[in-house]
Amino acid sequence: MNLKNLKVAILGAGRSGKAAARLAMKYGAQVRVFDSATAVSNWPEDIPLTTSATTDDGKEYAADLVVISPGIETNCEFVTSFAGEGVEIIGEMELAARFFTGKIIAITGTNGKTTTTALLEKILIHAGKTTVACGNYGLPIAEVLLFDEIPEILALEVSSFQLETIRDFHPDIAIWLNFAPDHMDRYTKIEDYYNAKLRIFENMGSQDLAIIRTGEAIPPLHAAIQTFSSESDDATLSYRDGKIYEQETPILDLSETVLYQRHNAENVMAVTLAVRHLGISTESIQEVLNEFSPPGHRCEIVCKHDDILWLNDSKATNLHALEAALKSQDAPVILIAGGKDKGLDYHPLQPMLEKKVRACVVFGQITDQLYDTFSPIVPTVKASDLKDCVVKARELAEKGDTVLFSPGTSSFDMFTGYVQRGQAFRNAVNELNSN
Repeated sequence: MNLKNLKVAILGAGRSGKAAARLAMKYGAQVRVFDSATAVSNWPEDIPLTTSATTDDGKEYAADLVVISPGIETNCEFVTSFAGEGVEIIGEMELAARFFTGKIIAITGTNGKTTTTALLEKILIHAGKTTVACGNYGLPIAEVLLFDEIPEILALEVSSFQLETIRDFHPDIAIWLNFAPDHMDRYTKIEDYYNAKLRIFENMGSQDLAIIRTGEAIPPLHAAIQTFSSESDDATLSYRDGKIYEQETPILDLSETVLYQRHNAENVMAVTLAVRHLGISTESIQEVLNEFSPPGHRCEIVCKHDDILWLNDSKATNLHALEAALKSQDAPVILIAGGKDKGLDYHPLQPMLEKKVRACVVFGQITDQLYDTFSPIVPTVKASDLKDCVVKARELAEKGDTVLFSPGTSSFDMFTGYVQRGQAFRNAVNELNSN
């Protein structure tokens, strides 16, 4: 891609916008970053920036190329004001991928992307490959391409927002973990979300590999396909009794690792198929699995006190993640759920509640919605905030129970994100159990 002397408008002054600006400048573009915020802290002086940007700025700038950050809706008036007739609108990921010549392993799915990406990076490094976890997790790709030494493989987490703006993006290996309703505060219908994610396969050919969970509704692809499942033996890799099988042969043992629950076993199977395609042995994979810990706030143990297990699953920001967390529990569950209204319907969760949950504590913007949905199935109480949730859950819990904090939605009505929310839960649990 030749950017020399092109006028490039970068929309969004976050980390990906800054990285995109630096990359475009490296290749000779005339760059200006635009952000609707009134001020951007710690902005580098050598990157031109317009704050309080409006559609008038877009019309006046007359860009040759528009690069948008994933948090900005693709077809909003602010974006289209920058793009005159014939002007391409792409995302930071698409821009960076055009300058990368190594292999890309791209991971998408409603849930499990980050654990899968982190595990993939660890296995590749253990096998002697140069790689970086990037994209929607870790660094923006554009930032990676500014390194003195560019890695040979990208372990790339890809969101639907990033896939909305691809044109030529072409992974060598694409992993589709799962699909379930989410982000309905951004998409008008579930088909739009599905179609955005499906674009991960758009430019793949017969020389590429698509790794797909058995049972997913994927149309015919040009790429070769391998499958995985924790619920069916009708897949390239399957899971039962703590082991991963290829047909009838056990190839990996998860029983003594932290990844033994079914949802994490699926992440392991997907990564295994990807790295074996690159010639990495199952022995090398097992060595990493024995030592690996997933990123925080994913069904992590906070403590066990008075024979009650407290689990922090703050990363569960949608219904599918909550359902997967419940499915993995064997002990009776006291569920804590709630947060921001994302337009999700929680009625499909009722059979799992009936099977796994003894009582629920609900909170946040969707308190009443969850109470109305859950209370006909299991005893449900309302809480005023997260600390109150912890107190009420302790009152409901009996010895041998698991208190599972798995909100099933995002947290922007009360917290800056799932990390702050998860830490607040940890703090509340530790404070309660220290008294």
